[in-house]
Amino acid sequence: MGDVIQSLWGKMWGMHHKAKKTLMMSGDAPTPTAGTGTTKGKLNNVNPEKKPNYTKRQKAGLFLGPALFLFILLFLSPDGMSKGALAVLAGTAWIATWWITEAVPIPVASLLPIVLFPLTGAVDSAGAITSAYADPNIFLFMGGFMIALAMEKWNLHKRIAMNIILVMGTSTERLILGFMVSTGFLSMWISNTATAMMMMPIALAVIYQVQDSMKEKKEQTTNFSKAIMLGIAYGASIGGLGTLIGTPPNTIFASVVKQLYGIEISFAKWMMFGVPLAVILLGATWFYLVKVAFPTKIKELPGGKQVIEKEKKALGVPGFEERLIFAVFVFTAFCWITRTFILTKFIPNLDDTIIAILAGIILFLLPAKSNGETRILAWADAKNLPWGILLLFGGGLAIAAGFKETGLAAWIGEQLTVLQGVQFIIVVAMVTALVIFLTELTSNTATATMMFPIMASLALALNVHPYSLMIASGVAASCAFMMPVATPPNAIVFGSGMIKIGDMVKAGFWINIFCIVFITLMIYYALPAVWGIDLTTFPDGLEG
Repeated sequence: MGDVIQSLWGKMWGMHHKAKKTLMMSGDAPTPTAGTGTTKGKLNNVNPEKKPNYTKRQKAGLFLGPALFLFILLFLSPDGMSKGALAVLAGTAWIATWWITEAVPIPVASLLPIVLFPLTGAVDSAGAITSAYADPNIFLFMGGFMIALAMEKWNLHKRIAMNIILVMGTSTERLILGFMVSTGFLSMWISNTATAMMMMPIALAVIYQVQDSMKEKKEQTTNFSKAIMLGIAYGASIGGLGTLIGTPPNTIFASVVKQLYGIEISFAKWMMFGVPLAVILLGATWFYLVKVAFPTKIKELPGGKQVIEKEKKALGVPGFEERLIFAVFVFTAFCWITRTFILTKFIPNLDDTIIAILAGIILFLLPAKSNGETRILAWADAKNLPWGILLLFGGGLAIAAGFKETGLAAWIGEQLTVLQGVQFIIVVAMVTALVIFLTELTSNTATATMMFPIMASLALALNVHPYSLMIASGVAASCAFMMPVATPPNAIVFGSGMIKIGDMVKAGFWINIFCIVFITLMIYYALPAVWGIDLTTFPDGLEG
């Protein structure tokens, strides 16, 4: 029995590390095995016999979480707060502590609402909580992960990147833009981490080619190296803002809105706001990197185009499997974009989740002809899906449900009335700044998950549209550019040795400042126009 428990514990830690390394919960990329058409996930390499070693932070969190839970539950009695709301507050403190300190695997901590909320009387039964773990948007993200797995397994994502870079040309500034555009576009659809890991070796090959060609002027290549590596890291984070599945905070926002207010945020609706946001932010970041932070005297890359063409040639001609996956990808994107104004006229019950899962199922049905494979995706590949991420989503939605059902959200909103005299645009800027700098040290998904219910309550207290503050916190959670630990793409390029932490902090700080201003202006001016909403009042009928 002890061996079984030890084995399960080891596997859960494997799931934890998989979750942690995927854009701070955005889907760990399986590693494609070159030329084999197979994927190897890190979870498969976990040694279940190895006991976990706790750091001081983990040990502290292990006891601090339950201690906070008991303290709040037994010794606090805020005026106007119901017992159920107090129980949810206590449970959330425990869960958040374990999320932040990683005292136990993050997926395990995400299951605590199923235990704590019913036992404390916050909800009547476990069923009221477990339904959050089957939210439609969780399956939307699952379908997106299946498409990403197929692209990574058969190297379609690499071919797309090579072609974009070749189109952009080989002047230093345009090549950096090409890397950023490629990274940003791919991260709209697949894991930011997977995108950064795929682009980094290509960028390193270009950098080494330049350094070899300019051995006598190697110092002139330094700024180019820094700009291209940071461009990949920042492009991966920025590109994910464009779609609902591009980064977890976007998906969680849509889920929380559906749960709290019964309103669906469609794929196309988000892209109306997210794509312009990502495009402008990507362009501004590129301009800052090549013109201000790391200008270079090198105008044309010696041998740069040859390196990219060599990488592309190594892929060979597009295979049968790549063509099928590309067709499924285009079909899925078309359906997501056109569903609300074309497809629902013919299929009324169609939604984004159905489209995503249908695409995933099709990939398991389509045949493969290479490397002894019989299908585009096999179940062995699907085992590499980041199941821990999906549990984290469910845990966040369970907390949001508890906030709403027990009246805790309304109570928090009442306490935040102190901000009623502050100008609305200043509040948006404050929320954006708070989350951006908080996310430099914490998981973007966990931060956004905790902030969404609070922002909904604050919006009610200030009598402003909840989308304004919720989107501000969600988008800001994906805009951490200063620290290597802020996001896996940052850590990946830092690990290349081309970037010093001072370079990242200096460049990232000013991009963070720009993001605070730009996100605030986009929400204040662009969001009402593209979504047709009034941000200055809380809509009637959303309070319940």
